[in-house]
Amino acid sequence: MSALPATPVFLSVPVAELPADFKQRALQWGAAFPHCAYFKPNGLDYPHGPFAHLLAVAPADCASLGSLQELGKLELSALNAAPRCGFVTYDVKNDIEALSSQNFAGFGWPQLHFFTPTTWLYWRDEVVELHGETEGVLAQIMAQPVGPSLRTVVPVVRPRLPKEDYLRAVTAVRENILNGEVYELNLCQEFYAEAIDLDPTNVFWQLMEASPAPFAGFLRWHDHFLLCASPERFLSRQGTRIVSQPIKGTIRRGATPAEDEQQREALRHDEKERAENLMIVDLVRNDLARVAETGTVRVPELFGLYPFRHLWQMISTVTADLRSDVRLEEILRATFPMGSMTGAPKIRAMQLIEQYENSQRGLYSGSMGYIGPNGEFDLNVVIRSLQYRRDTGYLSFQVGSAITFDSDPEREYDECLLKAKALLQVLGAMISE
Repeated sequence: MSALPATPVFLSVPVAELPADFKQRALQWGAAFPHCAYFKPNGLDYPHGPFAHLLAVAPADCASLGSLQELGKLELSALNAAPRCGFVTYDVKNDIEALSSQNFAGFGWPQLHFFTPTTWLYWRDEVVELHGETEGVLAQIMAQPVGPSLRTVVPVVRPRLPKEDYLRAVTAVRENILNGEVYELNLCQEFYAEAIDLDPTNVFWQLMEASPAPFAGFLRWHDHFLLCASPERFLSRQGTRIVSQPIKGTIRRGATPAEDEQQREALRHDEKERAENLMIVDLVRNDLARVAETGTVRVPELFGLYPFRHLWQMISTVTADLRSDVRLEEILRATFPMGSMTGAPKIRAMQLIEQYENSQRGLYSGSMGYIGPNGEFDLNVVIRSLQYRRDTGYLSFQVGSAITFDSDPEREYDECLLKAKALLQVLGAMISE
């Protein structure tokens, strides 16, 4: 499991002594803070482990890091230091490369934000640990009202990129590939609703029921919320080893065991999906080589097939041994954004993404995660996620697929809708043109 190191514990409570809905009560309590991060592995096995199970909160004036430069200066040496928790938006690309975006932005996330929690809870196998400022916290959590989960209904979500425009964009990308500009591009689209009033914690638990995932999470930054059901790890550092696990290759689950096995085998032998996956594995290998000890980049698993609630996914694992002098800022500059969400070559792909998409991605296809006091970290890929602004009522999600020369526009659009299935289910929504 991708765990945080042991630190001096102020309070440790056996899980057996807590109510069955303690997680729900804890998040209800935590979501009242202006800064809240909850990492939920959902009890799922995953190569190299899923997220640690962690809830961290802080007041509005908490200590925080807001740039790659500040992240690079972070000192992580205190034995009992808190984990830093937060996110990196896709727009950090503009600090790494000579890029920009003028597309519509429905949110206003800071480009990068990692806060130092004043209180954090860590679920271990048999106990829940409370760290930091813990006086009265357990009683406050236990007093949280957690009633029956009311279904959220958002009747209609609208595409910011109409279907016909999306199909034309896929055709145009194929021309770019034919002209040698890129050989793969991840094309995404946004679906949105306005003037929405919803309870973010309630919707998060509905999303976990509909689509449990190993790198799920809940974020609050003031009036901004992220409800994330991500199956994908971007990067983790475990000791001197760095791990990246790009996902490329998707097919729906079968309705019966026999059909499900048929679907799995269809994905295994799909040459287009395998080619997409291999292209991104090569890109990740090259990215990691920039911060790794020479000759240590490895691919211990290529084309692994993993089942999720609605989908089979093709996942590969790339590992490397980090150079001893490398800090997180340098790692991100070498690897971000993740190749699975851009395409390759990465810079030209990002330029074309700006041309064909008409929404800024913001936190979508960025990352949320935590940095432990020993410098280890775990960062996901923000996909299969809802974003919500409580102050404006703006709600949206984005989905995408990898375009290669062999792509069929209608099939790529259908893949986007397949990835949106759990989100639409949770919202009770239909897509309207």
